[in-house]
Amino acid sequence: MRVCWSAGGRLSVPVRALARSGRGVPVDRVLTLVAVTVYLDHAATTPVRPEVAARYAQELTRVGNPSSLHSAGRDARRRLEEAREQLAAAVGAEPAEVIFTSGGTEADNLALKGGYWARRTADAALRTVAVSSVEHHAVLEAAEWLGTHESADVRRLRVGGDGVLDLAHAEEVLGRGGVAVVSVMWVNNETGAVQPVREVAALAHAAGVPVHSDAVQAVGHVPVDFAGSGLDAMSLSGHKLGAPVGTGALVARRSFGLEPVEHGGGQERGVRSGTLAVAGACALALAVESAVAEQAAEATRLRRLRDRLVAAVVATLDGVTLTGPAIDVPGGDDARRHPGIAHLTVEGADADALLLGLDMAGIAASSGSACHAGVQEASHVLLAMGRDAERARSALRFSLGRTTTDADVDAVVSALPAVVENARRAHATRRSSRAASSGRTGGGHTPLASAGSSGGQV
Repeated sequence: MRVCWSAGGRLSVPVRALARSGRGVPVDRVLTLVAVTVYLDHAATTPVRPEVAARYAQELTRVGNPSSLHSAGRDARRRLEEAREQLAAAVGAEPAEVIFTSGGTEADNLALKGGYWARRTADAALRTVAVSSVEHHAVLEAAEWLGTHESADVRRLRVGGDGVLDLAHAEEVLGRGGVAVVSVMWVNNETGAVQPVREVAALAHAAGVPVHSDAVQAVGHVPVDFAGSGLDAMSLSGHKLGAPVGTGALVARRSFGLEPVEHGGGQERGVRSGTLAVAGACALALAVESAVAEQAAEATRLRRLRDRLVAAVVATLDGVTLTGPAIDVPGGDDARRHPGIAHLTVEGADADALLLGLDMAGIAASSGSACHAGVQEASHVLLAMGRDAERARSALRFSLGRTTTDADVDAVVSALPAVVENARRAHATRRSSRAASSGRTGGGHTPLASAGSSGGQV
């Protein structure tokens, strides 16, 4: 494929490979893309902090396996344990509760699978895994795997229209007994809704059930105190707060029984085997410490930018709605939302067209839904919140971070009206084409069951 840069930082590529039937894209047309100048996808990944990059680079020049007995190994072990202490202090945990992992997904799998196996070993009657219906796929897929391969009874806990957990439903599920483990995320990665994890922990502990929380979007963004939360385990990931990709941890109380998901040398309390990456652990600990130290001031700054963006977009464009808990006082200290996430639905538009239009304008954002084989799927989070499938495919998530400025917000507010207009035009054209095609072929198909209609929903 021919690729060339043109004046003004624009990247031109032929879109022959992108042409699809019914998409209205001429085969020989050249698509002009603008180099990204506004990055508003920090919830997907955020730049490595300069001080963290320097520490990481320094550690990469050192040698020593922390499991070795010679002096280089002992020195590596010392640095590793100092990183463990540093991370634990930042999140309100004990050093012995920190289990280093490769990221949030591994930590979630270790908590769900390892916790379930440990509980089943102690009591075979404990077969239920209860997870919120808006969890990250790392939790949902781990739970479904246990249902398919380990005969677990997977129960998805309902949320309200604002995406916040229905505590009455959680209490109902716990009251039925037989629950091995509960997992409720601290902050939703799509809408930014903060979940009532302390209340969940209290309900679960009253029923004798341990609780895990995916805190990947919480640490460094909202106040997190592991000891004070009542949780038994929580996951965190480095690349969401300024550490390199491939770093993370499961923070788990010693009383939270775990079985290993993988086997080997028995590192990390015997539940996470493998040679420990000292450089990654040091980088992670420094990033967590820095993010937590800046959290309050940064939250205030990001909240102001987020609320300005939302207010301007909603005032300018009809049919654009903020999802998640309402913003009561713009710029105020709203404990119910992630300070840097603005999740919007755009009536009459598809997320893929919106994202492509923004990308062509030099703005990086995301939708909350997954894309498989080029087909945009409806967001399971929005479906769980009661939105219909069409609205659940129309989401835009702007996630702000350390590098976000007022100029970035201005760029979005300026570019979005034209992007939305073009996306709506394309959406209307596709709907008309489908309707015409359906009429020619006799039309009609059996609607698929909505997401979450099976698999242990109650």
